[in-house]
Amino acid sequence: MQFHHHGYVSGEPRVLPAAGTGIDRPAELPDEVDVLIVGTGPAGMITAAQLSRFPHVATRIVERRGGRLEVGQADGIQARSVETFQAFGFANRIVEEAYRITTMSFWKPDPADPKRIVRSSRVPDDPTGISEFPHLIVNQARVQDYFAEYMAHSPSRMTPDFGLEFQSLTITEGDEYPVTVTLRHTAGPRTGEDRVVRAKYVVGCDGARSAVRESIGRQLVGDQALHAWGVMDVLAVTDFPDIRTKCAIQSHDGGNILLIPREGGALFRMYVDLGEVSEDDHGAVRKTTIDQIIARANAIMHPYTVDVKNAAWHSVYEVGHRLTDKFDDVPAGDTRLPRVFITGDACHTHSAKAGQGMNVSMQDGFNIGWKLGHVLDGRGPASLLSTYSAERQLIAKNLIDFDKEWSTLMAARPEDLADPAELEEFYVKTFEFPSGFLTCYQPSVLIATPEHQDLATGFPIGKRFKSAPVMRVCDANLIHLGHHAQADGRWRVYVFGPAAPVADFACWLGNSPDSPVVAHTPENLDIDAWFDVKVIYPQPYEEVDLGEVPEVFLPRTGPFSLIDYEKVYAADPADDIFAARGISPDGAVVVVRPDQYVANVLPLTATAGLAAFFAPIFSTE
Repeated sequence: MQFHHHGYVSGEPRVLPAAGTGIDRPAELPDEVDVLIVGTGPAGMITAAQLSRFPHVATRIVERRGGRLEVGQADGIQARSVETFQAFGFANRIVEEAYRITTMSFWKPDPADPKRIVRSSRVPDDPTGISEFPHLIVNQARVQDYFAEYMAHSPSRMTPDFGLEFQSLTITEGDEYPVTVTLRHTAGPRTGEDRVVRAKYVVGCDGARSAVRESIGRQLVGDQALHAWGVMDVLAVTDFPDIRTKCAIQSHDGGNILLIPREGGALFRMYVDLGEVSEDDHGAVRKTTIDQIIARANAIMHPYTVDVKNAAWHSVYEVGHRLTDKFDDVPAGDTRLPRVFITGDACHTHSAKAGQGMNVSMQDGFNIGWKLGHVLDGRGPASLLSTYSAERQLIAKNLIDFDKEWSTLMAARPEDLADPAELEEFYVKTFEFPSGFLTCYQPSVLIATPEHQDLATGFPIGKRFKSAPVMRVCDANLIHLGHHAQADGRWRVYVFGPAAPVADFACWLGNSPDSPVVAHTPENLDIDAWFDVKVIYPQPYEEVDLGEVPEVFLPRTGPFSLIDYEKVYAADPADDIFAARGISPDGAVVVVRPDQYVANVLPLTATAGLAAFFAPIFSTE
């Protein structure tokens, strides 16, 4: 963690100095804002948290509730999300608080007595060690609390505006603030009164019944599986031996349970199969009581019993898979640029059992957040915003296709499966998808074609940057390379290679007018304000002389022009990043977007290629 570079800091270093809109931030929602975010769910909060690092962008987030969420619906945190939390500075804290999933047990009818269930197998949760971070279970409300803390401590001092419900919007192109939004007070002395706010952009993060989605004419289209599930978070006494292990339980009568232990050591969640629903049910199944859900759970788990002492929360839902055709307000075939965006459940819905809702929604918000920040901060053209829908809609479609198969298997009778182990095999085989690691953005202005992918095969272009341990030369500390990257809106340029070719590339990167660092960083800002440039040498750290390292990797920052020594790394002989990530001995340049996805891989000699890649991204014409 870096601080003191602008002067001595004696207090909490995570509280950054106020700047821009954070100086004398008005408590009352202004009449005009740059970005208005509707909804404080995970997608809305991560969008706001990312934009809070752009203090000159006026961002507000509104919520119809009168205060913070207390009982969250989502609870599964995939490893990809924990990687994202690392960029926002709270990964380690939430890992300590959460329940960690390391294995999954599968229970099936006993062949000798099908009315009894028996454990059939156990499988590791992460069989390939795909991430250094774990799969967690923690209340959605706590995730939102962490993002709220991050926002409040950011330079913009952002806090949610509670008690305001979205009503409608209109768009008038040509105006400086073209989106006119009508809100209604839902709490306090002004309850029932309407309020009009004008914005440059609106992000709808207001759930499956999204009014923002309806206001731009988008519809969730898909199918209903006509299968209901009861879900409950309970404190109970039970003789079931795997009560603190994630379990998939299949009973003799076709009933199923997905058991998820919760944080805190005592609470657990059960998704209880309530069976098929007739087409003329008209929502009657949603009136299923908590006692009925408990009774059904006990029937499925025979001979074991669950004596529920307290139910913290319960609900009933029907599996549905729905998707909008676009995630913004621009009709197909229209060439205008988007003004309104939708995220999360507002544009894709699916079952809860794969633990994807909150995770995919947060990646929606991370994606649109940095792009809005770049456009409104004057770093890039508004055309960048068109990539949001193009990138995220395809990811959501892939998710729904996966979830249809997973939820169908979860609801199947054991005797209807072609192989008794089909559910376990599917879980292991598809692990990378629900974990969030199969997301691969297609070539665009922000993602290069894989012409030079062979130079760094372990950093696939379009996929998330998979961190690896390296030695920091200045202090011989072993750290994960990706953990140094904050959600600060900067592009990362990782330079791998031996000293001689790296020196030639560094000379161009730090001095040429064609270099993106030189060409696009404003003169009044530190040289690393928009680009975080690091070098990783292949030899042991003892063989790297800081006195010989090019200046672009030792930038001078802050009012005292202090040298930043934490951008120079060497391979760890015990776990060589060059070998682990398939990096060519000749070296490579790996470009990573602000949301942690690899955007380009180039040889050290491809200076013109690097300049050409960044030119349209930072052009404001």
